Amino acid sequence: MKTKHVATFGMLIALAFILSYIETMIPVMIPVPGIKLGLANLVVLVALYSMGFREAFLLSMIRIVLVGFTFGSLSTMLFSFAGGILSLTLMAVFQKSKLFSMTGISILGGLGHNIGQILVAMLVVQNLNLVYYLPILMISGLITGTVVGLVGALIVRSLRKYQPLKE
Repeated sequence: MKTKHVATFGMLIALAFILSYIETMIPVMIPVPGIKLGLANLVVLVALYSMGFREAFLLSMIRIVLVGFTFGSLSTMLFSFAGGILSLTLMAVFQKSKLFSMTGISILGGLGHNIGQILVAMLVVQNLNLVYYLPILMISGLITGTVVGLVGALIVRSLRKYQPLKE
């Protein structure tokens, strides 16, 4: 791995961690558990488009562990892993398909993250009624996924001006 690549990867991990911390300080006015802005997903999306799936996956998993041990618990890490893995898998599959723009890919990631978390929550608490949270979480995933996708597209476009990125 090239030194520049390692340095970029380290900076992206730090940025994702910082954005996760900032997100913990921003109150979400919707009284539904699990709704977040998804700021760190912006970094994962940019990593997916600029470095590839492997690096984006590793970045996401490292961020989840760091944030879980720093600001959360083992249970929050479990939910984050489920959401992160499903989200990134969907984004990678549809990125390769070329069917969606980066914003569309980000929306799929936001929706996938919420679905993954609800599935794990239903398994952990053994209550299928949690599925009733899904419509509200889908709306939040759609909104935050759109914003993250639009900002991510601007970032990737700007980065491509200065250096060629992985397609």
